[in-house]
Parts: sequence; structure tokens; C-alpha cells
Amino acid sequence: MQLGMIGLGRMGANMVRRLMQHGHECVVFDASADAVKALTDAGATGAASIDEFIALLRPPRAVWIMLPVPVVEGVVKTVAAHLQAGDTLIDGGNSPFENAIRRAESLRPAGINFVDVGTSGGVWGLENGYCLMIGGDAGTVTRLEDVFDALAPAADAAPRAKEREDRGT
Repeated sequence: MQLGMIGLGRMGANMVRRLMQHGHECVVFDASADAVKALTDAGATGAASIDEFIALLRPPRAVWIMLPVPVVEGVVKTVAAHLQAGDTLIDGGNSPFENAIRRAESLRPAGINFVDVGTSGGVWGLENGYCLMIGGDAGTVTRLEDVFDALAPAADAAPRAKEREDRGT
């Protein structure tokens, strides 16, 4: 699957690397040209602007934003202005859930899907996987399932809790 990633800090960049390791095609954008170059050197397709970024994505587009909470609102508005019905915008940061609900409602009239994916895993996520707390329309989440599966830890990434073993779950 093709995914666009905006925000190539430690987590965003490593998420792109993990996705590419699992065969996904990634288009990347960041304010830092060096961050974009590091990932294009690793096999991603880099963009120098939001316009170029959007043009490189095939509809229906999936755009993942991995940015600090204070800048998410502006980036959502900027990116959404370039999207069309059927495209999906994903906030992978730790924005308050009330913001996610508001954003989903504001994008719905344009037919743009919004998925809130609180992401945890830090710099170890590349190797171990990321904990993903996913909220959004069931059909949209299902369409993105391959991306979520690639990012999540494998079943054997950590020892099972004794309580789970005792219950057989």
C-alpha cells in the first residue's frame, strides 16, 4: 500500500522505515530537507512541498501526520485543502481525543476520512513495533489494516503476561 508521511522526526522516520521493510511504498515530507533526504536514500519518495507531496500520492490517498500536538491543527487544515473525497488523513500523534472528534466532523462534509491513531513505541518501535490506539470509521480502518499490521508488534515481540497464559487467551 502507498502511504504519505508528514513529520520525519525519530518516530515518523522509523515508522516509514518499518513500513518499507514490510513492502509498503512511502511518500515523505518534512520541514527538514535533510530528514526527507535520509528517507529517500533509504527508498522512500521524497517531496519538497505539500503540493508535490499530494501530487505523488495516488487516490484514494492516505496521509499520516506524525507531528507535535501544537502544529497538528494547522497541518490538518493545509493538507485537507489538497485532499478529495475518499482520501484519509491520519493523526498519529497524541492530540486530545476531543480534537480528533472535531476534526473528523469538520472533514466529513468534504468526504475526507479522519483516523486518530495514538502511537507509542518511541525509538524502539522500528525494531519492536508500535502500540496503536486506532479510532475512526470501521471501513476506513479496515482499508488501512495492512499499514497498521506492519507497524504493530508481532505476536511474539514480548513475553505473554502470566495471567493471559493461565487463561489460554
